[in-house]
Amino acid sequence: MSDEAPKSAYELAMERLRSKDREAGVEERPVTDEQKARIAELRRVYEAKLAEAEIMKRQKLSRVRDLAEQELVEEEYQRDRERITGERDRKIDDARKAG
Repeated sequence: MSDEAPKSAYELAMERLRSKDREAGVEERPVTDEQKARIAELRRVYEAKLAEAEIMKRQKLSRVRDLAEQELVEEEYQRDRERITGERDRKIDDARKAG
C-alpha cells in the first residue's frame, strides 16, 4: 500500500488535463520573473482603466433621468468593460507567450 494521501478531485482533474495537454502536444512552460512583472503591470493598468470606465458611467448616470437613456449608458459601460477586459486578456496572453 502507498504512503501517499488520497488525491482530491481537483488533483485528479488537473492530472487528466495535463495528460490531455501532453497528448495534444501542448508544452508547459513556467512563467519567468520578467513575464510575471509584465503581467502584474498589465493587470494594474487595466484595473485603472476599468475603474475609470466605472467613474465615467456613474457621472453619466447622475446626469440622466430617463430610464431608456440610463439603459443606454449601462449598455455602453458593459461594452467598454468587455473591450477593456478582452484587450487586457490578449496582452497578458501575449506576455505569457513571449520569452
